[in-house]
Amino acid sequence: MKLRRSSLCLFLGFLLLLFSPSSTAKFVVEKNSLKVSSPDNIKGTYDSAIGNFGIPQYGGSMSGNVVYPKDNKKGCHEFDEYGISFKSKPGALPTFVLLDRGNCFFALKVWNAQKAGASAVLVADDVEEKLITMDTPGEDGSSAKYIENITIPSALIERNFGEKLKDAVSNGDMVYVILDWREAVPHPDDRVEYELWTNSNDECGVKCDMLMEFVKDFKGAAQILEKGGYTQFTPHYITWYCPQAFTLSKQCKSQCINHGRYCAPDPEQDFSTGYDGKDVVIENLRQLCVFKVAKETKKPWVWWDYVTDFQIRCPMKEKKYNKQCADAVIESLGLDIKKIERCMGDPNANSENPVLKEEQDAQVGKGSRGDVTILPTLVVNNRQYRGKLEKGAVMKAICAGFEETTEPAVCLSSDVETNECLENNGGCWRDKAANITACKDTFRGRVCECPLVDGVQFKGDGYKTCEASGPGRCKINNGGCWHEARNGHAFSACSDNGGVKCQCPAGFKGDGVKDCEDIDECREKKACQCPECSCKNTWGSYDCTCNGDLLYIREHDTCISKTASQEGRSAWAAFWIIIIGLVLAAAGAYLVYKYRIRSYMDSEIRAIMAQYMPLDSQAEVVNHVDQERA
Repeated sequence: MKLRRSSLCLFLGFLLLLFSPSSTAKFVVEKNSLKVSSPDNIKGTYDSAIGNFGIPQYGGSMSGNVVYPKDNKKGCHEFDEYGISFKSKPGALPTFVLLDRGNCFFALKVWNAQKAGASAVLVADDVEEKLITMDTPGEDGSSAKYIENITIPSALIERNFGEKLKDAVSNGDMVYVILDWREAVPHPDDRVEYELWTNSNDECGVKCDMLMEFVKDFKGAAQILEKGGYTQFTPHYITWYCPQAFTLSKQCKSQCINHGRYCAPDPEQDFSTGYDGKDVVIENLRQLCVFKVAKETKKPWVWWDYVTDFQIRCPMKEKKYNKQCADAVIESLGLDIKKIERCMGDPNANSENPVLKEEQDAQVGKGSRGDVTILPTLVVNNRQYRGKLEKGAVMKAICAGFEETTEPAVCLSSDVETNECLENNGGCWRDKAANITACKDTFRGRVCECPLVDGVQFKGDGYKTCEASGPGRCKINNGGCWHEARNGHAFSACSDNGGVKCQCPAGFKGDGVKDCEDIDECREKKACQCPECSCKNTWGSYDCTCNGDLLYIREHDTCISKTASQEGRSAWAAFWIIIIGLVLAAAGAYLVYKYRIRSYMDSEIRAIMAQYMPLDSQAEVVNHVDQERA
């Protein structure tokens, strides 16, 4: 009875917080668009409320065919019991299963449909009311087994719209619908602002386990986005307060600090053992101050390190959830403990704590964002995220918040692929032999683009055709052309000439893609047409022989006698001998001529020079003029 009263006190405190005169509380149901393309009588766009489990395809869309089962219409039992399967055949549209609300948890309906092969689930409301958010059930062992494994999206639709869909299916119409999440998250610019409303309590069951697992998995991506300036992240912690009439009760004193102003439920739901709710509030406050101090040092991403390290080093089940363990973690991260303690203030003071007061104010919805009532809650660009808190799913939601073409590289990684290419290759072109596909998964959905493989660009529409082009194209699956090897010889219809056409090589005919047929030159009389010729076809070529002693000349497609051939060769040899002899004679005459000319010129030069300058070997000439003068 005490437990129920304390829980009631905190619940009343939370209601008072939300609906106090100074607040403008509201709970906003996050919606996505549901478009009906056929039949014509219900064609149009309708609202649907995104389920708070499974994986919505934020930033993308999904189309499918609606099926309303004849049995197990509420989906509370496994469909195998009724022999029902929703698995799509290859090339067929995905199956969207329409189920009725009631009799069991929303999540159980979706889980049963998923196991039967459904790609998405639409739950039709059973009363006329505004759409609500389908949330996970209370934490217990049975629900924990399937909540974590739900991977398909789901949505709640209004009763009136559900009846229209049922009528169309019962009439035998093909009901084709598109679930569109592209506008579920605003994407105004190149920076995404997101918040995580969390709790340091690690003993609250399935949700706490999922939250801790998510923080550890998402830490790396979050820090990359934050360090690159792509995102602005802010952690928040939900707190309640105890109504004034109960502030002196044992329950409020054990669950609250600052005289009932800031409270959290008892972790074990047992006031006689374990930790108290106020222990959780104090640690929540410490984690908020860790973020504030880290942000002052221009390293806000250190919060992720502290939270993950605290979860590992200071768990409640090991009785380490305390200040001493927290201080050790803070010291290991190089943060200023004194600053963090000053930020936390005095938890026993009968006054407002500015940090926690700011958190309580932030819980109340403002603008387009509704009140934060579900724990944990992710808010992306002031819009509450709905779906499984899982790394890949959350990355899709955050990446959808970027203005198109401004997404960082991490958004194009495999972590946020939609995996549409896994089924029927996404409807894109594929070369099974070379294991090449035009299908590419992105967080906004698959695209069909001819790929670039080993420097070779494929060209085409990406849906039905992609052909290799440019140099090197024949190295990849022979450029998609025909090729065959036989008797040690290889032939291919592909050529690296920059084109993309496949052309059968010489000696073959065909389309060059699927086949190239060996041309029978002999039968088609394209060779060996001389009367003395004997033709034999070989693969890719032919052999031609002549009868008797005749010799085949391929260039002239004729036969000549071997004697004539030898005589011809002898004549040619004699001709070349004569030519070579003439060349040698001309060369010798030229050398003799050059020698005689050179000798004649040398003698003339010596005679001339002797008249003016006697040579050493020449006797002196008597000068008769001088003798006469004497």
